[in-house]
Formats: sequence, C-alpha cells, structure tokens
Amino acid sequence: MVKTIISILVVSCLLIVGSIYEHNFVNKQFDDLNKVLTVLYQKIDDETATQDDVYAVQKNWLNKKKSLHVFIPHNDIKEIDLWLSESATLVRDKEWKDAISKIEVLIELTEQIPKTFTLSWENVL
Repeated sequence: MVKTIISILVVSCLLIVGSIYEHNFVNKQFDDLNKVLTVLYQKIDDETATQDDVYAVQKNWLNKKKSLHVFIPHNDIKEIDLWLSESATLVRDKEWKDAISKIEVLIELTEQIPKTFTLSWENVL
C-alpha cells in the first residue's frame, strides 16, 4: 500500500512539473514570435518591409516549430506556416493592406494558441 501511494505521488508530481514546463515553454515560444511579428507589422505598416524581413520571421518560426511539434497540434503549426508564406508573397508584391491583415491574424494566433494549454475550465471540460 505504501508503494502504491508513493507511486501515485511521484506520478502526480511528474505530471504537475511536466504541465508547468509545457505551459511556460509554449508561452515563451509564442511570446518571442509575437514580438518578432510585431516588428514586422510595424515595417509593413510603414511600407518598408521586404520579403527578406518575412523570411527572417519564417526562419525564426522554423526554429521554434521543431520543438513545438511535441506540444501543439500540427494543424496550428500548418496554419502559421500558411499565413507566413502568404505574407511573404504579399510583401514581395507590395500589397501592404493584405499583408498587414495576414500579420494581424498571425499575431492573434500567437496570442490564442497558448491559451489552449492553460489550466482553465474551457480546456478541462
């Protein structure tokens, strides 16, 4: 009986520590991406952005998504990939209004995706 209780406590501690790590890691990755996207948003709004600026954000995202594949659904990752690719083309073609709307969606995604990993009633039920 003592072994069972100890096993339950050890597993509970591992789950708690793992979930705290996951929460902090995912939030940090998306906070960093949000900051980079905000800078890109400013450049697009000023109409000074180049396709290389978007590619720099894409490269940053590619580095992050390697480890995020473990934590977040692949559909969310694919959605960010898609929006970034479209943004690169729009910036290349100097379609500023459309490009800025894509970046706004990306910024919103960086705020909403981590919320799906917080411990809340919406996520538990």
